[in-house]
Amino acid sequence: MRRAGRREPVNLSGHSTRVDRMRWGAMGDMERLKAALRRAPRALFDDLTAPADPMPAMGQPGWPVWRPVFGMLLVLCAIALAVAHVNELSPVDGSAVPGYVVLFGIGQGAALVAGMFRPVSAWWASTLLMVVTVRLAEPGLSPDALFPWTVSGLLIQCGALFLLALRVRPRRAAGALLISLLAALACTVATTRAHHYVLDRATPVLIAAVVIGAALRGLRVARTQLVVQEELTAGERARRTLLEERNRIARELHDVVAHHMSVISIQAQVAPHLVDNPSDALRENLAGIRQNAVEALTELRHVLGVLRSEDALAQGARHAPQPTLDRLDELLDNVRGAGLVVTTATTGAPRPLPPSVELSAFRIVQEALSNAMRHAPGARVRVETAYGTTGLTVRITNTAPDGPPAPRQSMGHGLLGMRERTAMLGGELATGATPDGGYEVTAILPVSVPAQAAVPAEDTP
Repeated sequence: MRRAGRREPVNLSGHSTRVDRMRWGAMGDMERLKAALRRAPRALFDDLTAPADPMPAMGQPGWPVWRPVFGMLLVLCAIALAVAHVNELSPVDGSAVPGYVVLFGIGQGAALVAGMFRPVSAWWASTLLMVVTVRLAEPGLSPDALFPWTVSGLLIQCGALFLLALRVRPRRAAGALLISLLAALACTVATTRAHHYVLDRATPVLIAAVVIGAALRGLRVARTQLVVQEELTAGERARRTLLEERNRIARELHDVVAHHMSVISIQAQVAPHLVDNPSDALRENLAGIRQNAVEALTELRHVLGVLRSEDALAQGARHAPQPTLDRLDELLDNVRGAGLVVTTATTGAPRPLPPSVELSAFRIVQEALSNAMRHAPGARVRVETAYGTTGLTVRITNTAPDGPPAPRQSMGHGLLGMRERTAMLGGELATGATPDGGYEVTAILPVSVPAQAAVPAEDTP
């Protein structure tokens, strides 16, 4: 009886295909290793010749401000090290140092200064000059002389590697360190006499210079990325705040628009009964008006239903009527009960305004009073409303606070909401401090929205 289960397929030779897969996997690993070895010389060449990271701009905070001071100190150190390096390469018989040795020693000091601007080229120049200098000066050196690096020569090489590690990736800095050690080892092997070799003691010093430089570069890169991330976070936070405020405005305007569409539908349904013997054309037109109003109201509810579903308000509050200027006195009584001194003034004859204008005016006054209570404790607030022929002007001012403002608990966006409401109506908003230390909010809300803002061009009849 055949046992149930998955059987391993068998090839013609009788061996399991698992062995074949292992063999092919091993061959694939060997091919990848060979490809990596073929690419290694090219990668090493690119690492040791590619340009370094750009130098930070002078206007950025941090060490770029001190770059001139650092450059001056580097020049002074390079001059002192070059002079000491030439003296340490003087012949053992006391004769004068050859001119080419002096020239190459000064060249090493100049390469150290150039490392501040061109670290890759400066390191190459410093390494090659080190090899040429010690090869030319080696026959005349004392057996007790340090080789292949003198003390000053080792400091010059450390400086070149340190400046290189500050501006390139750690892998490239490690490759440069390896090349420097190999060049020093080659100079140590090819000598005409025995010397006091210091390669074993110089290696940890060079490694320390590279490690410190790479660590400082990593710190600088991390700080730069942190600044970029903070800017992105701030931008996303502002964008999210703007979208939240627009969603809140859309939810409120939904009630206003839905009310008008419902009124249009009811009036279109009742109109035929108010006319004696209405014609068939009139009945048909009114029926079309009612049908279009119902369809528009349905589509509006479908589109804004998502915004309603995400609202955290209670179900009763969701269906409460939106406030208008008729409830302004109720709002002022509430803030007076909280201890805020509020005075009012009205200019012009009050008259009914479009619901969107009254809703926006009420919300602007409400937000301005909340900001005054939060950021100007003890201040006196004045609310002025001016009815004009073209619209409504609302002005809320408060005096200087009597005590310290309350600490901010979160990122508020009251001013952003005021601007959005004013821009929606095609009006203007002005905010700012007053000469006496207080604050002022002035909103001009036109009665009619400009045609460009109210209806898209392609939908205009």
